[in-house]
Amino acid sequence: MTTPLVAGLAVGAAAYGARAALQAFNSWKTAAPRMRAFYKGGFQSEMSRREAALILGIRESAPEEKVKEAHRRIMIANHPDAGGSSFIAAKVNEAKDMMLGKRRSGGSVF
Repeated sequence: MTTPLVAGLAVGAAAYGARAALQAFNSWKTAAPRMRAFYKGGFQSEMSRREAALILGIRESAPEEKVKEAHRRIMIANHPDAGGSSFIAAKVNEAKDMMLGKRRSGGSVF
């Protein structure tokens, strides 16, 4: 007498679990990709430490290793020899110099 009841509950639980799994998969499949928010706006005439950190995507208090890693990652994607913009490369290099304290006189060439 209880065997059909237990079997029915098991089938119902399995169906409910499968329905939840299908809903989760469909919501995951149709979800928009998570894009990282990049710095919006133009460049300032004189680069500040805050702007340099925003360009490199790091904190203002980041250690030297993090600055170099961020610079390398961005330059791999935007190097002029690989089809990237020389303007962006110059700004990224200026940001790295600002964060490492190697300030050039005269600011940006652009």
